[in-house]
Amino acid sequence: MNAQAQQPSGGTAGPLDGIRVIDASTILAGPLCAQLLGDFGAEVVKIEHPVAGDGMRGHGKSRNGIPLWWKELSRNKRTVGLSLSDPDGAEIFRRLAGGADVLVENFRPGTLERWGVGPDVLHEINPALVIVRITGFGQQGPYASRAGFGTLAEAMSGFAHLTGEPDGPPTLPAFGLADTICGIAASSAATMALYHRDRDPQGRGQVVDMSLIEPIMAAVGPAPTVYDQLGIVEQRHGNRSTNNAPRNTYRTGDGHWVAVSTSAQRIAERVLELVGHPEVVEEEWFATGHGRAQHAELLDTLVGGWISERTRDEVVSRFTEAGAAVAPVYDARDLVDDPHVRATGMLTTVEDEDFGPLLMHNVMWRMSRTPGRIRHTGRALGADTDEVLGELGLDPDRVAELRRRDAVA
Repeated sequence: MNAQAQQPSGGTAGPLDGIRVIDASTILAGPLCAQLLGDFGAEVVKIEHPVAGDGMRGHGKSRNGIPLWWKELSRNKRTVGLSLSDPDGAEIFRRLAGGADVLVENFRPGTLERWGVGPDVLHEINPALVIVRITGFGQQGPYASRAGFGTLAEAMSGFAHLTGEPDGPPTLPAFGLADTICGIAASSAATMALYHRDRDPQGRGQVVDMSLIEPIMAAVGPAPTVYDQLGIVEQRHGNRSTNNAPRNTYRTGDGHWVAVSTSAQRIAERVLELVGHPEVVEEEWFATGHGRAQHAELLDTLVGGWISERTRDEVVSRFTEAGAAVAPVYDARDLVDDPHVRATGMLTTVEDEDFGPLLMHNVMWRMSRTPGRIRHTGRALGADTDEVLGELGLDPDRVAELRRRDAVA
């Protein structure tokens, strides 16, 4: 069943209405940053290699040879095929940057400089430009020149080390976790830089140096601080937590799974009362999350045993009635069919030129006065090249000549 969001009317201006963004990035983090800016009103021009296109077009599933992920990640963007390594392409890029507010790029450090479109050059042309540079390890430091991908950030941040069963290997996520966290963080950094620019008496932009590794380090938590102060290196605990218990996934009697969390003391008490063991609540160790975590084996046995004798629907219903915290472990089909997801428009159906009605994630947060919206889905390579270059004053004959030698698409 499709989930239909209540999209704002076409005349509603987003909070970034009037902001112009160049998305010259690829492979998730940068494109997601630009997508979020576009979702909330920014005009986004997507720059792709005129022959190869953005590598994201080859990621994920396709239907009839058309990439599905691309439809969401490049929504609200006009796409231009442009070779930045070509001198004429670089000149067009400089002209585009001259009228932009934000540039998002994720080439290796030094690449834009080698092509003559680095920050120094672009800020000479447009001092107000905010340049968001996303790399694996940042613009400086011993690893700056290394190839950087989300997998490496997930490994080096401590995430993989802490994920998995105690006797199993470090575990990487099955999706772009580091890139996604970084893309969201980068959109926040871009808007902070725009806010500062608009308060600056000289209206100057700045360079945002964003690495893939730092946002996911923040998500992993205070492990470096714990090591610094206590000399403790945290280890894998499966789905258990070292901070509280019971906290795990449990199999229901009808073969489904649910997740239980007891971060709050009263919630932990309600769970044990619900599963028929109020006497445990009276134990001295039960009074703190740390104490409960040290007795996770016992608590998992009590909670897991109760859950295993009931269906998923009954477990969720009984927990909800008791004011305890539980959630079913969903796959994509469950998520699409969930009544709360449908009612709140977390997923939305939009019209696509290739597929007709197309289900995708809605804009990521709700704003009461300036809501975001999806104006259109991701387009074919170079679909807007003629229009965008025409706005720069290039006549059709010039564009055709550039196209013949693959400077543009």
